[in-house]
Amino acid sequence: MVKGKSLRSSRGSINWKAVGRRIRELRGFDMSQEEFARSIGVSQGHFSYMERGEKEIGAEILLRIHQEFGKSIEWLLTGEG
Repeated sequence: MVKGKSLRSSRGSINWKAVGRRIRELRGFDMSQEEFARSIGVSQGHFSYMERGEKEIGAEILLRIHQEFGKSIEWLLTGEG
């Protein structure tokens, strides 16, 4: 739990499509998928699945995104914080 709120939706799981939308927002229009993927150490193909919400994102990759781009893991997972 984070500040009394669960990281899970009412269905009991993280909304990976919403996480992917936040990552897309973070990437912006000035950075390609390939550039972003390289900066966090994954392939462009894997990153594409993540951005579309088709893959769960592990803690290690979330931590790399946090370290590289300064966004909190809470924001990546929930849109808050």
